[in-house]
Amino acid sequence: MADAFLDITDAVCPMTFVRVKLQLECMSPGSRLTIRLNGGEPLENIPLSLQEEGLRIESLTADGACHRLVVIC
Repeated sequence: MADAFLDITDAVCPMTFVRVKLQLECMSPGSRLTIRLNGGEPLENIPLSLQEEGLRIESLTADGACHRLVVIC
């Protein structure tokens, strides 16, 4: 179960990652953020960027035409 949910399907890069980072800054260590994102560039870049920031990806699953990414802060 996620502690927070963020839908970035209406955003384009680089704003997708900016919105994710802003949300993560408001969260406590160990909490989970579920991110709904589109395929293509966001799907390729967001998980990689989060891992480069030292965050752990818990899961990445298809959600219809979009995807759900769960990251642990």
